[in-house]
Amino acid sequence: MIDLYYFPTPNTWKVSIMLEECGLDYNVVPVNILIGQQFEPEFLAISPNNRVPAMVDHDVKGPDGQPLALFESGAILIHLAEKTGQFWPSDPYKRAKVMQWVMWQMGGTGPMGGQANHFRAYAPEKIQYAIDRYTNEVSRLWNLLDWKLEGQDWIANNEYSIADMANWGWITLHELQGQDLDAMPNLKRWFEAMGERPAVQRAYEIGRDIAATPGQISDEAKSLLYGQTPGQAREMLSKISNVD
Repeated sequence: MIDLYYFPTPNTWKVSIMLEECGLDYNVVPVNILIGQQFEPEFLAISPNNRVPAMVDHDVKGPDGQPLALFESGAILIHLAEKTGQFWPSDPYKRAKVMQWVMWQMGGTGPMGGQANHFRAYAPEKIQYAIDRYTNEVSRLWNLLDWKLEGQDWIANNEYSIADMANWGWITLHELQGQDLDAMPNLKRWFEAMGERPAVQRAYEIGRDIAATPGQISDEAKSLLYGQTPGQAREMLSKISNVD
């Protein structure tokens, strides 16, 4: 059994899509980041970076007999792909191509999209340079993906894989990130094809009730999310132990 620590975000959707596609048994553990549950000691013991998603795979044990706890969505995707042998080519050449586009997403569309979201929607003051810088970088990255999808259905090797799962959730935020999908027809075609997959639809629906929590993000959670200092992080982590 797998425990998925979940709030509906693009990074968490990656994992829920993979779990649904593979047909694995899993239990959703809600972590409401709007009210600061990601800073509770029980969650930090699993995800010391205080971010969702996180996962505990009770089928895999460490030297101490404890189940495998993982944070970082890309690491979780790769673990699940290796565990199941699904959406992860056995051929080394093809597998490296999938890995390439997963790492591209982890280092590019995710971080740049997150910054675009922040400065466009959440920053306490509008800084036009930052808005333009990150909006334009997201556009550059997405246009690269649009180019890659010319004449093919899927991102890596033209085979459905965790590379597609990794990227899809961030494209759902196209309006928030100031992007026009109509200007990127290959990307739009791929995005819509992804959205028609039953596993993707199931994964996307999981957290609707969690996201429907009334009210805005708490001031304390907002401060820690957008302005966490090393001292605050050390203080939180001092409450837990035995974290790899």
